[in-house]
Amino acid sequence: MPTRVCCCCSALRPRYKRLVDNIFPEDPKDGLVKADMEKLTFYAVSAPEKLDRIGSYLAERLSRDVVRHRSGYVLIAMEALDQLLMACHSQSIKPFVESFLHMVAKLLESGEPKLQVLGTNSFVKFANIEEDTPSYHRRYDFFVSRFSAMCHSCHSDPEIRTDIRIAGIRGIQGVVRKTVNDELRATIWEPQHMDKIVPSLLFNMQKTEEVDSRLGPPPSPSTVDKEENPSVLAENCFRELLGRATFGNMNNAVRPVFAHLDHHKLWEPNEFAVHCFKVIMYSIQAQYSHHVIQEILGHLDACKKDPPRVRAGIIQVLLEAVAIAAKGSIGPTVLEVFNTLLKHLRLSVEFEAGDLQGSSTGSTALTTCSKDSDEKIVQNAIIQTIGFFGSNLPDYQRSEIMMFIMGKVPVFGTSTHTLDVSQLGDLGTRRIQIMLLRSLLMVTCGYKAKTIVTALPTSFLDPLLSSSLMEDYELRQLVLEVLHNLMDRHDNRAKLRGIRIIPDVADLKIKREKICRQDTSFMKKNGQQLYRHIYLGCKEEDNVQKNYELLYTSLALMTIELANEEVVIDLIRLAIALQDSVIINEDNLPMFHRCGTMALVAAYLNFLSQMIAVPAFCQHVSKVIEIRTMEAPYFLPEHIFRDKCTLPKSLEKHDKSLYFLSNKIAESLGGSGYSVERLSVPYVPQAKDEDRLSRRKSIVDTVSIQVDILPSSNHSDDVVSNTEEITFEALKKAIDTSGMEEQEKEKRRLVIEKFQKAPFEELAARCESRAHLLHDRLAQILELTVRPPPSPSGTLTLTSGHAQYQSVPVYEMKFPDLCVY
Repeated sequence: MPTRVCCCCSALRPRYKRLVDNIFPEDPKDGLVKADMEKLTFYAVSAPEKLDRIGSYLAERLSRDVVRHRSGYVLIAMEALDQLLMACHSQSIKPFVESFLHMVAKLLESGEPKLQVLGTNSFVKFANIEEDTPSYHRRYDFFVSRFSAMCHSCHSDPEIRTDIRIAGIRGIQGVVRKTVNDELRATIWEPQHMDKIVPSLLFNMQKTEEVDSRLGPPPSPSTVDKEENPSVLAENCFRELLGRATFGNMNNAVRPVFAHLDHHKLWEPNEFAVHCFKVIMYSIQAQYSHHVIQEILGHLDACKKDPPRVRAGIIQVLLEAVAIAAKGSIGPTVLEVFNTLLKHLRLSVEFEAGDLQGSSTGSTALTTCSKDSDEKIVQNAIIQTIGFFGSNLPDYQRSEIMMFIMGKVPVFGTSTHTLDVSQLGDLGTRRIQIMLLRSLLMVTCGYKAKTIVTALPTSFLDPLLSSSLMEDYELRQLVLEVLHNLMDRHDNRAKLRGIRIIPDVADLKIKREKICRQDTSFMKKNGQQLYRHIYLGCKEEDNVQKNYELLYTSLALMTIELANEEVVIDLIRLAIALQDSVIINEDNLPMFHRCGTMALVAAYLNFLSQMIAVPAFCQHVSKVIEIRTMEAPYFLPEHIFRDKCTLPKSLEKHDKSLYFLSNKIAESLGGSGYSVERLSVPYVPQAKDEDRLSRRKSIVDTVSIQVDILPSSNHSDDVVSNTEEITFEALKKAIDTSGMEEQEKEKRRLVIEKFQKAPFEELAARCESRAHLLHDRLAQILELTVRPPPSPSGTLTLTSGHAQYQSVPVYEMKFPDLCVY
């Protein structure tokens, strides 16, 4: 019962106290006295300067009733306060608000759930009131702490626990709305507040039902769910908070998310983490997406030593964030994303290699196997993220990323790559090569350049083709698939899948366009390089069926996309050279590989003949294939790549009718207007340093040894003839071997063949005699003046007429037909 005073004392009390006392009935069950409440409201509006005293007195009465557990009078006091707040809008309301907030704090501090909910409801009503002027001294630290604590309520009664949590979430939502609309809104974004608000919301969001986050943005909750379900209400509040974040405070709202996920170990499994960041990415303003991505990358760096599945979970979250950000503004984080992912790819391979090397016992091997599997999960997640991100970039950025990744691929013997593989060893380096090329393959998927020069610039083509000479067949497959992605501009690759003899190429409905001038220039500049790598790729001993299929597809795509009359002749020369190399078998390839190359040549010439539609050429190819079908089916792809195919013991006794003959092809094409002179010159690949750098054994390695070991009549005649041929200009051209003609290539091939088959003693004696004749021959031809060497290494100064050439060490001089030791 409220304290009643006598009539005499009541008359002497201030009017505002009498009006306040009158709103309380004798029995609290009767509720607020509405008539007296109207009088109090009229008085407060008429005399706003009294609001401060009214609020203080109401607060005094409410505090006393809270202590005495008079809940009925507490409800009446809060109802009166709410009505006064809604009715009074003046500058004098500021002191009254302080009393109101003090009373709300009293209710929140009480241990009774009903009073806590009552205080929260009053605060939410207050938060929805727009004040005319900002309050520069008011702070909400207590309310943030108290509402956050209510969000973690552990009351034994489930219904009461739910009510308290809902009240806490609604209270946080009220604080956010009140402070964000205030001119001092920056205070709520301080880390000490965000570290309480965000985890409280996430704690309640964890109870949400699973949503299929891959189908699009998480669905917005309905009005009924907002009021009854703490998880849905918390998610709605989280969305609202993030939607109000600006450039300066975005990071403060996102960083507590990582702390919560780490503390509760929610990265593995990571369904909730993915859902959280989908909510974040769809709630924030699009121009701030790169901030979130940067935060994820930073957290991935911080967790680089965590278990593999944790890192894989973070990378999966990054994938989901990137998938959303790629549709809007990525900002300056493109290269940062790829650089960070590639760095973690290297770390994962390093961890995997270290585990494999450290396994020695049975139990350790079991653990290592598990770690190895987990690291592969990390690597696959990284590659998937790289591929998805790269495929959503515009073409100009995708080209930069392709160059960026290619620059990371390590090639044995070179230091041009920028990825540190010193700790990986050979096995780890091979693994990182495969991972990087897989990443590159995913980035190039769907890339359509108008010209091949745009897709394959020299700065990208050279390192890519260098990788195609590596010893591992899987690496070569990936390189060829990357080439296919970039060359196939009309989506013909699916029609060419599988190596086979196509009866009618017209049924494939190949799409092609006229070769443009830029593509023609590209083939003039880089065609020989492409032919060379296909030629060498067919001669690898570890080739499997897929390698031959990809090589066949490469030739077919070059025919479709880049072949003019000149390129067609070059491709035929390449095919005939492959056939001849199989017959001669200089590399001692197994019979399966020899037959596989023969099948590749047959399938390609069948395709090429129908593409250029020269009847005589088609007839010759069809006839050879028909004879092979009857007499040598192992020379056809349908048979050689079949299980348990019977292989011949040798190819020496085979009839010429089983082979494609260059003279007959030249005859057939010459009648159709083709320039077939070059068909009489056998194709020989040029030697490159990359053969040595890629740890690849090839006959081309010996081309750099320029020793003339062809048979001659006698030694003296040989010297005279060579002396007559070598002039000063010839010597200058010989030193510069970059402009070698086709005839010189043929001579090199014969030199190589002789060098491989001649006895070692004969080669050594001939090289030694050549070395002794070097000085005499040079003096005779160029009238050389030999000066005393200034250093032990010795140098020669060459003088001819009025020209004097710089001194060079003797051992650095190079001549086309002499070997200097």
